[in-house]
Amino acid sequence: MSTNTKAFGTTAPDASLEQMTITRRDVQAKDIEIEILYCGVCHSDLHTARNDWGGSQYPAVPGHEIVGRVTKVGSEVTKLKVGDLAGVGCMVDSCHTCESCKQDLEQYCLTGFTGTYNGKDKHLGGHTFGGYSEKVVVDEHFALKIPANLNLAAVAPLLCAGITTWSPLRHWNVGKDSKVAVVGLGGLGHMAIKLAKGLGAHVTLFSRTPDKEKDALELGADAVIISTENDQMNSVKGKFDLIIDTVPYVHDVNPYVATLNINGTLVLVGYLGGLEPILNTVPMIREENL
Repeated sequence: MSTNTKAFGTTAPDASLEQMTITRRDVQAKDIEIEILYCGVCHSDLHTARNDWGGSQYPAVPGHEIVGRVTKVGSEVTKLKVGDLAGVGCMVDSCHTCESCKQDLEQYCLTGFTGTYNGKDKHLGGHTFGGYSEKVVVDEHFALKIPANLNLAAVAPLLCAGITTWSPLRHWNVGKDSKVAVVGLGGLGHMAIKLAKGLGAHVTLFSRTPDKEKDALELGADAVIISTENDQMNSVKGKFDLIIDTVPYVHDVNPYVATLNINGTLVLVGYLGGLEPILNTVPMIREENL
């Protein structure tokens, strides 16, 4: 069984978002229904609406930074109850049984995870619809309980931009003695600065122009390096334990490689696809001028 739900979506790559009616499944044994109170706007939403990556299915209803209140629960739900606040990120299902899923790495599900939108809907057929809507029904395994004392509007972006930058910070054990650099001050970049600073790291922003300096310092950055200035780049050569690159388009990562210290790590979280020019590995084994 299913019910109709109001949503905002688009019917074609060149069409504006408009109000429409979509179908949500009725709550099953392990499902929860969430009345959506807030949904962040991720650049992936725009990419999907405009079919920038190819493969978008229409009508497309984006939104995968969902926060709301639980209104129904299935008979086997244990994590949440009616009235709880819950969040949903970019996945709503997986196979649950492969080696990746058993390690809580559903994003690497060997049969393919189900995206919150534009994924294969295993229950109703067709494709999934996201959080630009009144409500969503989701397996409780893919929902998080949200503390009631938080600003829900601010929580929503944590479910995508937040976890995208938090994950490398935790994976590489960033702490008070860490030296972290962030490339770019967009939606991901400002999250990376605040989270790294919250962990006690010394945080530097790489920016191509001085325009972002004031904002970066207010967000908690300790320093700003203009990446187009050779003297400034040379001053941080071999300095950083971790660089989080948030730039969402093709760009040259070579200048940043030389600023990594021994065993330093460069993580690309903003761009999907091939990079040009080809990576120069020389700075990984010996000093070279930028």
